[in-house]
Amino acid sequence: MESKDLKNSTEEELLRSDNSSESADIKNDEPNQEATPDEKVLEEMAIAAELLDQQETHEEWDDHLIAEPEATAVPAETSVDYSGLSEFELITALRELIEKQDVNDIKDHLDSIRINFYKSHKQNIQELKKKFIADGGVEEEFLPEQDPYEQDLKDLLNRYRDIKIEQNKKVEEEKEKNLQAKFDIIEELKTLINKQESLDKTFLEFRDLQRKWHETGQVPQSHVKDLWETYNHHVEIFYDYVKINKELRDLDLKRNLETKTKLCEKAEELLLEPSVIKAFRMLQKFHEQWREIGPVPRDFREELWERFKAATVRINKKHQEYFENLKNDQIKNLEAKTALCEKAEEIADVELASHKDWDAKSKELIELQKVWRTIGFAPKKDNNRIYERFRQACDKFFSGKREFYAHKKEDQQKNLQLKIELCELAEAVMESSEWKKTTEELINIQKQWKEIGSVPRRQSDAVWKRFRKACDYFFERKEQNFRKADEAQLENLQNKEVLIEEIKNFKATGDDNSDFESLRAFQHRWAEIGHVPFEKKDDIQTRYRDAINAQFDNLRIDERSRTLTRFKKRVEQFSGSNKGQGQIRNERDKYMSKLKQLESDLTLLENNIGFFANTKNAESLIRDINRKIEKSKEEIEMLKDKIRIIDSSEDED
Repeated sequence: MESKDLKNSTEEELLRSDNSSESADIKNDEPNQEATPDEKVLEEMAIAAELLDQQETHEEWDDHLIAEPEATAVPAETSVDYSGLSEFELITALRELIEKQDVNDIKDHLDSIRINFYKSHKQNIQELKKKFIADGGVEEEFLPEQDPYEQDLKDLLNRYRDIKIEQNKKVEEEKEKNLQAKFDIIEELKTLINKQESLDKTFLEFRDLQRKWHETGQVPQSHVKDLWETYNHHVEIFYDYVKINKELRDLDLKRNLETKTKLCEKAEELLLEPSVIKAFRMLQKFHEQWREIGPVPRDFREELWERFKAATVRINKKHQEYFENLKNDQIKNLEAKTALCEKAEEIADVELASHKDWDAKSKELIELQKVWRTIGFAPKKDNNRIYERFRQACDKFFSGKREFYAHKKEDQQKNLQLKIELCELAEAVMESSEWKKTTEELINIQKQWKEIGSVPRRQSDAVWKRFRKACDYFFERKEQNFRKADEAQLENLQNKEVLIEEIKNFKATGDDNSDFESLRAFQHRWAEIGHVPFEKKDDIQTRYRDAINAQFDNLRIDERSRTLTRFKKRVEQFSGSNKGQGQIRNERDKYMSKLKQLESDLTLLENNIGFFANTKNAESLIRDINRKIEKSKEEIEMLKDKIRIIDSSEDED
């Protein structure tokens, strides 16, 4: 009967094999105590024939039960947690395993150490990358240094592989030796029937050959069936020839019964084993032992075999269900990864022309990579293919990004040179006393500065500080000059002090809108008065702000209106000087930049709702995204109001 894989065997096949292997009957007739010597010889030979009938080899079902299934390649879990160890500790643990443990017992540990090592290795690279960027480096220029422990890991893995190969080679050599040893035992069995010696001595030699046969280790799988059939054939010939007494036969049967009963108990205990793989492997060993044990008394034969077969069927069914479920999960993983590949390919094919677009798409692709890492393996035949497809899409995108920034870097160098030239122009007039002419020149230079694009990040801050220093120096000199010459500022100071007293003495009517308009009128009057002496400016402004804020606090105005009111007062405060106007313009630029970023984020959030629509816990994710969308909209409206206030202030000036 041809050998079959256990995972494909069915209960029907086991029943057929059982019937074929347990069909022989044992005769229980006791030998005649008064028989003649010749009759006794015939009787003993009959007993030997009966014993031969009981040879319970179960060849038909043993062949496919002992076959090693392909699915056993799935690794078992290791009980050791390596996730908290450093790279050095992981390398040390791996070295000790290879030096002190059997390589056949450490594969699960080895895989866990390798996974945790590269997880730590990747984390270290990310930290170095963050530090490199924090120190002024460009992300695309980051090149991690060689990890000294990575080569140690590779050397140890190669050492493990070499040991494994050598060990497998020795195992195969040992199997060949065992095969020759069993051939030799069969040859010795052939000679037993031709020996001229006593039955006792011949039988002892036979038992010794049986012991040697069972003690001899495994042989190449391709020879197992033929070897066992040849051996069993010559055992049958021996049993036909030798004369075994009934008492010895009964003792043999009883011992076999005890041994097989224990095997049944062990097989039943495997039903409680949490690891399906481990239970299946142990069952194969039990079947090998069952085949080697030999017959049991006829009265127990059917019952014992049914008991052992029942445990076998249940374990086999659990094993098959385990791999069917694993296969279904892997198919689902393949579908999910295929969807991610399509999304990544779509991103990689989009033509992008700005830093904002590249940054937005980079974030999308990074999110896809995060989702990819949460999905398990695809089927073995598809796993490498689907990974290569996803990696190619990612590589295509980031290759295009590097090319984009390579060209952009050239433009940034040109922009840097242009801004340096503007710095030199500003520094050339910063000592000038031609206030009006120089002011117009610097304002024109500032407009040119804004029209120039970005510069390399490393030089951006330094060149900006240089330019601003030259501009601020001139406008501070101008402000000091006009402050000394403006006698009207003293009168403005007196008028503002009077206005502060009016604000303090203001009594609310209870009509919030009317009171609010009254306070707004105070603000307009304050703005119309004009500048005060420079040394009094901060003090009078603080007093005014405290007085007007106190009155606004007494009104029941919503927080947004109050925030805008305070902001408008601050704008009015700074609009009275050239330096203040420069600060207001800088503030407006910041608000515009933040407004564009919020609008971009809002678009991305609205797009992400569609992306997460079919994911697990979609409702919770969408609810969270909607909250973020509403918050972004509120911030956008607030920024727009502040920009309008600044623009309105500039129009008034």
